[in-house]
This record gives sequence, structure tokens and C-alpha cells, in this order.
Amino acid sequence: MVTGSHEKTIVYGALYLDGKQLFRQEERFDSQTFITYLEDVKKKFNKFIMIIDRATQHRSRMVKEYLQRNVKTMILEYFPVGSPYLNAVEECWRQGKCNILSKYYPDLINIKQAISRYYREQDGLV
Repeated sequence: MVTGSHEKTIVYGALYLDGKQLFRQEERFDSQTFITYLEDVKKKFNKFIMIIDRATQHRSRMVKEYLQRNVKTMILEYFPVGSPYLNAVEECWRQGKCNILSKYYPDLINIKQAISRYYREQDGLV
């Protein structure tokens, strides 16, 4: 975050069993941007099962309808309530916050670039 600023960026991320990862930045965290992210995952892997947290945006009516239309290519499973320690991506977010936010960035563009560079260059985050 830029000191004194209320600007933000949203990062979606997934880790795959073969070590691959897919991270994207968005301006908002809502059902539509989550569906856009699922489309990116679908393009990359065709069929997948994703284990995710229970954020409202992940469980909305819009997302449920989208999943019904794509039942042959994707399945979402939800982590149990109150169990972020089971979610490997949470460790990626923790490491990213420690490494990225320990520096000063003069504006949001610079921090977005730092986030992209960080996740693009990471190997074996967890």
C-alpha cells in the first residue's frame, strides 16, 4: 500500500499440485472478477478442482450459476470454516506481504508492478 493512500489492488492466486501457479491482479474483489479468474484457470488447465475459502464472493448466486453451467470442467470445494492454516495460498499471501510491503512505493502503479514481479519470480512459495 502507498503511505497515506486508500488505493488498493486485489490479487487472486492458485497453486497447483505440479508446482505451477496462476496469480492475477484486479481492481475489485467481487463475484464477476472471481468468475473472470476462473475463466483464466479454465483456459490454462481445461478441467480442475479448486479448493477455496468461504469468501462471500466465492459463494454468490452468480458464481453458483456459473459453476452449474461449467459443471463438466470445474468443481469448487470449500475449506472448513475457520481453517486458514489448511489453505496453502494463505502462506503465499503472508510471505508476499512481508516481502513486498517492507518497502516504500511512491504510488499504486509501482506497488502493482512489485506484486506482479514478486509472484512471477517466486518458485516453490510454500
